Amino acid sequence: MNLPRLVTLPHLAAGTDLAFLALRASVGAFLVWGVWDNITSAEHMAKFVKFLRQFGFPAPEFLAPFDVWVQFAIGAAFILGLATRWAGLLCAVNFVIAIVMVDHFQGWRGSFGSMCLIAVGLVLATHGPGRYSVDRMLARG
Repeated sequence: MNLPRLVTLPHLAAGTDLAFLALRASVGAFLVWGVWDNITSAEHMAKFVKFLRQFGFPAPEFLAPFDVWVQFAIGAAFILGLATRWAGLLCAVNFVIAIVMVDHFQGWRGSFGSMCLIAVGLVLATHGPGRYSVDRMLARG
């Protein structure tokens, strides 16, 4: 028995591209789902504007729809694997702002979701989308 291979599991690297597809699709779907109510309901958007105002965001009437559409675009980009590195950077920046402005009031546990989205954004920004992506098709183009 080869103990180092048993510990490091190098054969799992064969699934890297599928793992990145699963990561992109699940996080992308989560981001789209998370803002869909604001896109489809003026009432929900108004609540989001009020929420941003409560936490001292500047120009909440502008920032609320802007942020909603940015998150939607990030989610769609992750799902497709399109402009993935840019989407990863935007995701990381967006959720750093969420922690600084809102989540830090809830402590570590309350910030954890945003911290995970920062980490996912940074991984996708630095690694890229993997083989199963529009980015990969365009690069071969």
